[in-house]
Amino acid sequence: MPVYKNSDNGTWYVLARYLDWKGERKQKCKRGFSTRKEALEWERTFQQQNASDMDMTFEAFYELYRNDMRPRLKENSWMTKEHIVETKIMPYFGKRSLSEISNKDIMAWQNELLAYRDEKHKPYSQTYLKTVHNQLSAILNHAVRHYGLHCNPASKVGNMGTEERKEMKFWTKEEYKKFSDEMMDKPVSFYAFEVLYWCGIREGELLALTPSDFDFDKGTLRINKSYQRLHGEDVITTPKTKKSNRTIKMPDFLCEEMQDYLGMLYDVDKNDRIFNISKHYLGREMERGSKAAGVKRIRIHDLRHSHISLLIDMGFSAVAIADRVGHESIEITYRYAHLFPSKQEEMAKKLGYERKEIEDVR
Repeated sequence: MPVYKNSDNGTWYVLARYLDWKGERKQKCKRGFSTRKEALEWERTFQQQNASDMDMTFEAFYELYRNDMRPRLKENSWMTKEHIVETKIMPYFGKRSLSEISNKDIMAWQNELLAYRDEKHKPYSQTYLKTVHNQLSAILNHAVRHYGLHCNPASKVGNMGTEERKEMKFWTKEEYKKFSDEMMDKPVSFYAFEVLYWCGIREGELLALTPSDFDFDKGTLRINKSYQRLHGEDVITTPKTKKSNRTIKMPDFLCEEMQDYLGMLYDVDKNDRIFNISKHYLGREMERGSKAAGVKRIRIHDLRHSHISLLIDMGFSAVAIADRVGHESIEITYRYAHLFPSKQEEMAKKLGYERKEIEDVR
């Protein structure tokens, strides 16, 4: 691939010919290099990327990774990933040859992150350290699986940090009742929290609701989308997981309340959002209401925990609860095991009966 100098403005450009994924010959022109050296460097990187040469730099491979993975991830998920890569990984490995990153390099990088302290002398959380390492390992795994990198040194070294589960807080029915009484002065807040508590849906699912999602004849609420605020714009995406697509049966009183609320809305289309508020607004209202009601402050997401704990207390199974809230039943069993009544004593008694029946037969 030759490089050329533009006689009009003195910059350099590259004409690159290559085969695309269909095997068809293509040509790419890259302009605007201030020096011949920069143009040749871009040419070398392009050749390595096109040939999947693992001697390319980490930042060059990351371009391939971005092209492969970004269309497969939700925008908010990709934004989180990219921020971590650009601030915690690229400064260390960006200019390094991918094939030359060693176990020793990974350990040195980990140790530097482990030694970090902010202005208040606090380290990164164990969960954050684990997340950062997982991002690096995911990129290197991609290189191993699809581009011929010999091994993933991040996997060999092992993770740093551990996943810390945040304390699970929830309100009892009595606490929620005190809170909801304080919300009645603002209808949009009152009805939003009613849906969150009595249906156990996620915050993004609530903010994406439209009139067409309610079937008052059947008493159901359809969950098939989620709301995000990205790059200063309102974005409607698919729900968090496939299991999250679900239809929820509402209690009769909530059906009546939501019919009242929809009747208050002026000139609303069936596909318009009915809660034109932000996550920040809900957080402020949670703060205001809990303080006024004299109940402990919990997160918005903890209303979902509150709904699940209420259903457990009412005697519903993990499978039934999982279907309602859009979880896998195994996740309900694992995360809320401490709330389910213990069956150990009943099991022991029944096993004793089984043994006695065997002995009686003998």
